[in-house]
Amino acid sequence: MSTGPVLVAYASKHESTAEIAERISAAMREAGRDAQARPASEVDDLSGYAAVVLGSAVYAGRWRREARRFARHHAAALREMPLWLFSSGPFGAVEEHPTAPTPAVAEKLVERLGAREHVMFGGRVPTDPGNFVERAMLENTPPEHRDARDWAAIEEWARRVAAQVAAQPPALTPAR
Repeated sequence: MSTGPVLVAYASKHESTAEIAERISAAMREAGRDAQARPASEVDDLSGYAAVVLGSAVYAGRWRREARRFARHHAAALREMPLWLFSSGPFGAVEEHPTAPTPAVAEKLVERLGAREHVMFGGRVPTDPGNFVERAMLENTPPEHRDARDWAAIEEWARRVAAQVAAQPPALTPAR
């Protein structure tokens, strides 16, 4: 059984992905696994963590810079520990966007870092639009369609990841 908490690192622009990361860590704790959600930009060291879940909001098919930087900076350590990835977006439900491509960076990270899995969760229209495109999305999206995050699916995935981490043999201290 792995010891140490699971780090749920994330990159979020409008807090939607941060809320998903918080929900993932809460579901893991409810499943009996210590987990901590932290902004990817604030994580300097992975020693002491049993596993990592890394997630990012997706804009124009790309992960946020902070998540890409986290993966690059911690690549050696991440290759030595259990790793799962999640993306948040497009803003509509994933089922409504069956042709939405997996962000290329996520595909590359699965291969390069040996991530166990990448999942795509629906996102939310920004409630604090910062530009013309975001304002148009907010104005043109009916209120009932502005938040497509499926909390039950997110929590179920988090519990499944927590169980997989618990089944792992204790990891060696990752290289820095």
